[in-house]
Amino acid sequence: MDRLTEMEAFATVVDQGGFTDAAKKIGISKSAVSKHVSSLEARLGARLLNRTTRRVSPTEIGLAYYDRARRVLNDAEEADALVTSMQSAPSGLLRISVATDFGVNYLSPVLGDFLTEFPDITVNMVLNNRYVELISEGFDMAVRIGELEDSTLKARKLTETTKRMIASPAYFEQYGRPEKIDDLNDH
Repeated sequence: MDRLTEMEAFATVVDQGGFTDAAKKIGISKSAVSKHVSSLEARLGARLLNRTTRRVSPTEIGLAYYDRARRVLNDAEEADALVTSMQSAPSGLLRISVATDFGVNYLSPVLGDFLTEFPDITVNMVLNNRYVELISEGFDMAVRIGELEDSTLKARKLTETTKRMIASPAYFEQYGRPEKIDDLNDH
């Protein structure tokens, strides 16, 4: 049987003053509680409870064990609560590297809603057009445009965008209009 389950059964019997009330509190049968306590006593080689037809009380050894067991059980409950709270409400610093145009035009407009939904998160968004080394530069994520090179990084497509070449009419008049991508080498 599981040590923690045995401890919980024993501590609940002490807390509730009997097997019947302990069984109700834990949500298992009275005989299951009794088996857990008996298994604990057998494993430890000590009688932890004085049992009479009307009442149950801890022995001297049982009382000492109860104090320690209650601490262990409380610590286990706190550990469970910690994990639950960490999963239910994200918090901390989120460092993002993003291409300047994409960050300004796409990410910035939705960042306010994100921070409203997750107020315990602080965002540090670095706008630049160079590829950063995520781990060595301390980034949690990067948003990039284009195909991802072979990598161990995980990628997810966020949206589609188009590239455009834009110039003023005066520029085209002075230098001509490129017809194909290779023409850009002359501009």
